[in-house]
Amino acid sequence: MFPLSDSDLVTHRRPVINLIIIGVTTAVFLFELLVGLDGRVVMFYQFGVIPAKITQGLSSVQTPFGFNIESPIPNFATIFTSMFLHGDWLHFIVNMLFLWVFGDNIEDRFGHFKYLLFYLAAGIAATGLHIASNPASVLPTIGASGAIAGVLGAYVLFYPRSRIRTAVVLLFFVVFPRIRAYFLLGFWFVLQFFGGLGSLGPSAQTGGVAYWAHIGGFVTGILVAAVYMFAGPRRTGSG
Repeated sequence: MFPLSDSDLVTHRRPVINLIIIGVTTAVFLFELLVGLDGRVVMFYQFGVIPAKITQGLSSVQTPFGFNIESPIPNFATIFTSMFLHGDWLHFIVNMLFLWVFGDNIEDRFGHFKYLLFYLAAGIAATGLHIASNPASVLPTIGASGAIAGVLGAYVLFYPRSRIRTAVVLLFFVVFPRIRAYFLLGFWFVLQFFGGLGSLGPSAQTGGVAYWAHIGGFVTGILVAAVYMFAGPRRTGSG
C-alpha cells in the first residue's frame, strides 16, 4: 500500500521545512548516483550509523572491500547524516512519498521550527532503539525512515480519521481506496513490530530493514503528539 494524498485536510502554513528536507535528501541521493556503487558504499560507511562504532567507540570498521574506512565526522554526527542517505530508488521514493503526504500536516500543526526539532528528535530516538536492538552490528544503517515514522506516529494521533487516498496492488490490478489513517498507519506499525521481533538475534547482522528504528520513531511521534495535544495550544482540525 502506497499513500498518495490526504486531500480532506487543509493546511494553513506552507510546509517550508518539509520541502527543504525533501529537497536536501533528493540532492544527496542524486549525488549518490553520481559517485557510483563503490562510492555509495564508502559514503554509507562514512556517514551511516554503525552501532558498534557508537557503543564501542570504534574509529573504523571493515568494509566489504576488505579494508577499513574512517568517518570524517564524529560517530554521533552520523545519526544526523544517515537520515539523508538512501540505498536505492525504491528506498528513496517510498520515504519521500510518505514524507510528502504526511509531513506537511505535522509541520502545519507544530510550526516550522518545532517541526524541524521534532523530525530530528524522532530520527535520534529511532536510531537509539535500532542501536539498542543490535549494539554490536558493524553494518551501516541509512535512511530517513525512522524520522518519517515519527511523523506517521504524530499523524495517527492528530488525524486518526483522515482519509488517505492509497494505491493498493492486488495481483495484476491497482485500486485507489480512501483508507482511514488509523487503519493504514496502524497496519503499517503492526508490520514493523512483527518484522522487528523477527529481526532479533543473529539474523540482525545480515542487514535489511531497520524495523526497530521504525518502531522507535513511530512511538516517539505518538508520545510527542500526545504531550502536545494535552499541553500545547488548542487547535481544531478536520479528520
